[in-house]
Amino acid sequence: MLRFRSLASGSSGNATLIEASDGVHRTRVLVDCGLGLRQLMACLAADNLSPADLDGIFITHEHGDHIGCAPMLAARYGIPLWTSAGTAQYAAFDGLQSALHLVRDGQVFAIGGIQFHPFTVPHDAREPLQLRCTDGDRVLGLMTDTGHVTGHALAALAHCHALILESNHDIDLLSQSSYPEFLKRRVGGQHGHLSNVQAAAALAKLRHDRLNTVVAAHLSERNNRPDLVRRVLATVLGCGDSDVLLAERQGRGWLSV
Repeated sequence: MLRFRSLASGSSGNATLIEASDGVHRTRVLVDCGLGLRQLMACLAADNLSPADLDGIFITHEHGDHIGCAPMLAARYGIPLWTSAGTAQYAAFDGLQSALHLVRDGQVFAIGGIQFHPFTVPHDAREPLQLRCTDGDRVLGLMTDTGHVTGHALAALAHCHALILESNHDIDLLSQSSYPEFLKRRVGGQHGHLSNVQAAAALAKLRHDRLNTVVAAHLSERNNRPDLVRRVLATVLGCGDSDVLLAERQGRGWLSV
């Protein structure tokens, strides 16, 4: 069984817990760790978990809302950490060499019962990677922090049973926001974040009969609204607006893949 839980999503912090179980062995991997240590431990404690229950951490890129307490967590609890060489060069991973595993686009690796397929995305970071994850039966795809959707990313996410997909901003709200012009250009640029329209276009290409779960993630607090996200994605999915799932800023419960 493969399942996942968003612990936090948005510019204030991002963390997703993925769990696989074959009935005998259980694997838990944290994808991104963009929270303070106390906040992360509280999120884990809500499921009667502790850092000792984590088999690994994967960091998608070096921005603070994704790294958070990862270096401290890995060092204090001896948790192996996976990331790209570009991310490791920028991030404060000093002293973690024995626990650090460097991976690149297309380099498949396994943590316990979960196999990970990292793929590159266009984002303003050194070497950002997003993920396709599988327990050998079910497949979960994650793609956030992406300026535009490439054919490479679509190929990596094809035939997933569940998707966590960025739907960061509404184009009109971003253009009218109080953000300075340089930040508007950055967010809406080719190496920024996906708009609702871009997310819907990607979802239209990725949708298939066995895609059971779609979670919209990394929503901007200032430049988006849940009702706008739900409306545009519901049109693609052919469901009611209220049926569209969101990765809330304070997390959400477990979802099966």
